[in-house]
Formats: sequence, structure tokens, C-alpha cells
Amino acid sequence: MDRETLGQRIRALRIRQGISQAQLAFPELSDSYISLIESDKRIPAPSVIDLLAGKLNCSATYLVSGVSEDVVDDLRVTLDYAEIALRNGAAAEARARFADVLASDDAVALPEMLHQARWGHALALEASGDLSGAVDELRRLTAEASPDADLDHWARLHVALSRCLRERGDVGAGVGVAEEALRQLVASGADSTDAAVHLGAALLVAFVERGDLVRAGQLAAQLVERADRVGGPGARVAAYREAARVAEIRGDLDGGVELAERALLAAGDDEDPRVVAALRVAYAGLLLRARPERASEARDLLARVRGEITVSAAGEKAVAACLTELARAETALGRPGDAVTLAEEALGLLGETPRRATAAALTVLGEACARLGRRNRAVEVLTLAATHLEGLESSREAARTWYDLADLLAETGGADAAELDAYRRALAGVGV
Repeated sequence: MDRETLGQRIRALRIRQGISQAQLAFPELSDSYISLIESDKRIPAPSVIDLLAGKLNCSATYLVSGVSEDVVDDLRVTLDYAEIALRNGAAAEARARFADVLASDDAVALPEMLHQARWGHALALEASGDLSGAVDELRRLTAEASPDADLDHWARLHVALSRCLRERGDVGAGVGVAEEALRQLVASGADSTDAAVHLGAALLVAFVERGDLVRAGQLAAQLVERADRVGGPGARVAAYREAARVAEIRGDLDGGVELAERALLAAGDDEDPRVVAALRVAYAGLLLRARPERASEARDLLARVRGEITVSAAGEKAVAACLTELARAETALGRPGDAVTLAEEALGLLGETPRRATAAALTVLGEACARLGRRNRAVEVLTLAATHLEGLESSREAARTWYDLADLLAETGGADAAELDAYRRALAGVGV
């Protein structure tokens, strides 16, 4: 059923209260202006809507949308509950509550609330593993958004779309989204903003995952310089965190540790605890690779993070990342049995959907099994990890895993054909 127009609602309320157009207008407006509004020939400014709402004893929201305050309040409560559930890692509950708002006919008349519900629903789809659903919704949202209306939110939409594309294996598309969004900001003169830094960080991740380390190195240097010059704390955290990852992959482990330390310092005490926990996990992982003599320190830091975060508060992926790095630390400290338990716990949280976090946990599990002499299990999980990475377009990471598998087969002997195939796939991954 078609809703009343703004003018029709004003006229109906005025007549119901027994006042004339002149009485409604006095003293701020003219009766002729009220007549034009009621006939929908003029759209009043927000200040005029507020004025008329006060005179008609209703809310400005009702005048604009036709939705009663009680209904708006109910939708707001549901939306707030959904956002709390999402922040607390209850992705399925968040998804259901956002869907409740989206299913309401009244939400259609509340564009800001509807957008908020669609944005939250997309994030809940991502958190629950429905990456295709998240990508579809985010594509629609980015197509409707404008950087002129809200630059930071516009950037967040594009960062999320790039991330979801990469997570489902469309790394090239993830690069394209971040690259085009950043190009638009540069063309509009908005390159010296936090939004540009966040988009640059998203593009940097995509370059790394595509294996484009030359461009990643160039962009990392530019990003850190821009963040130092114009970035707020959140933008600096994003820039330092991703630049640390590039430094690690390029073999500059000390540089990576320094950048990770800068990210933690920029986060301080005001950053989201989930972000700080993720930074600590990344920092501990870098310590394990850069400074093996500090493996015990890294392990202790990871154990503290594990004690502080839970699936309900941080989400499965965050807890799994902590467990994976903790398993890596236990292997480095000569306790592969403990590492197997932790890596399997991480895989239990991540499920069977192929993603980088899954491949990382499988790789750590494979190494621990090899240390324990469980050759068949090690070969099985390393093969699965490399296959996942190939499917996710992570050619360099896949190549490294194939090399590890080939070396394991060479050490144990008796599998010449499998060993040669692993080396061949490793070489193909690096373009040889």
C-alpha cells in the first residue's frame, strides 16, 4: 500500500487537531507556504519540519517517514541489539536481527536506518562465513554510496568489499576495488585523509596476497609516510600493521618487528580491544620469525592474549589466529604435541571453508606433525594447505607450502613422484 506523502500527513494532522493553515503557519511561516507544502509543491527544510512537528505534537521522523515513534523505537532496539551481537562475535544472532529490520516494511521509509541495517547485515554475513552474500550486499552499497556524503563511511564500504573479495579467493577483484576507490580519492584531492590511508592499507594487503611484492613495497613506504603526516591513530595502526606484513614477507624481519611495535604504540589504550589483541598476535608472530631466541616471550604474550579473548567477544577467526601462532610458538620451543592440539582447536573454530586462516593453521599443524614423525598426517595437511592457498590465488604462499611439503617428502623418502610434483607446483607458484 502506498504511503502518505509528507504534505498529506501534515494536512491530516492539522485537520485532526482542528486548526487552519494560517494558525499552523503563525507566526514563523505564511499560510500560502503551508498550502504549498500540503500539496507537495514544496519540500520544507529540516528546520521547518522540526517546527511543524512541534506544532502538530508529533515527531519529525513521523512527518518525514509516516512511521510512528513506537515502531521506530522497536526497530532501533533491534538494530542496536544486532550491532552488539556483531561486536561480541555472535554472527548468527546479529545476522538474524539485521534481517528482521530489513524485513520490516516500515524500514523502507527510514533510509538511514535501512542503510545501517544493510551495512551491519553485510558484516554479519562476512563474520558467519557467507562471503558471497556479503560481497553482493557490499557491491550494492558501494554503488549507492558517495564520498561527498560521508568520506570515511564510503572508504569503509570499499575496504570491506575488497576484504571479502580477497577472503573468498577473488584477490584480483579485491585489488581492483581498492585501487579504483583510492584513484577516486586522489583525483578528488582527498588523498591526504584517514580514508585514503585505510584504502591504501586495503590495497597493500591485496598486493601482498596477489604476490605483487614490488608494488607492495613501494606502496608500504608511501603509506607509512602518509600516515605519519596526516593519519589519526586508527589510520596509523592500519598503515604500520600492513607495512609490517610487507617487511616480513620481503625478508626484513627486524623492520617488520619495528613497524608492529609502532602499530601497538599508535593503538594505545583507546583502540578497540579486539584490534589490540590482533596486533599483539601479529607482533608475537613476527617475534617468532625474526628473533627465535625470544620464542618464550612470544609464547607468553600469545598465552595472555588467549586468556583475554573469547570466541563470543572476538569471533572465531581472531581466536583461531591466536591459537595458530601459539601452536607455532610451541613448535619452536620443542613442544610439537602441544602445537598439534592448538592447531586442531584453531581448525575446529574455522570450519571447512577454505581461507587463509585455515591454510595457516593447516601449515602449522603439518609442521608439528612432521616434528612428531607423523609423516602421513603431515603430508595430508600440508597438501590441503597448499591446495587452499592455490584456490585463494595466494601463489607465493602456496609455493612456500609446496616447497615445505617437497622437503618433507625428500627427507622421509619413498615418494619420488609426489616429491617431484610438489617441487613442480612450487616452481609454478613463483612463476618458474
